[in-house]
Amino acid sequence: MLIQLTYASRTSKTLVPEDLKNILASSQRNNARVGVTGALCLANGIFLQQLEGDRTAVSLLYHRILLDPRHRDPAILDFAEIASRKFTQWSMGSLASLESNRAIYLKYSRSASFDPYTMSPTTLRAFFDEIMHNAAWVS
Repeated sequence: MLIQLTYASRTSKTLVPEDLKNILASSQRNNARVGVTGALCLANGIFLQQLEGDRTAVSLLYHRILLDPRHRDPAILDFAEIASRKFTQWSMGSLASLESNRAIYLKYSRSASFDPYTMSPTTLRAFFDEIMHNAAWVS
């Protein structure tokens, strides 16, 4: 069964671009090995990630994320069975900076500050659908 898990966590420290580059490279390598795909956003010190793949593989990956000291205050925001993957082109894509995607972040935020903890599952799904097609991605 394919599932999609969306979670948020706060960064435990300030991350520099090199940190995000390392996280992305590691995620791409590890996720490809277990057949997990997805997207990662980092804005306002908050990770927002959508993972998709086999239920067991995604669950195991999420449990590893919970043990990662770079994350604090983790929360599952949405979990659903899916018929097909959205992020088939990569094992992990990363959304470019908040500034380059400000209009999209603002479109789905309740305030001027992006906070996925306050977003409903329906809003999160719409956000990820939109960023898939209209956002600037890290290359």
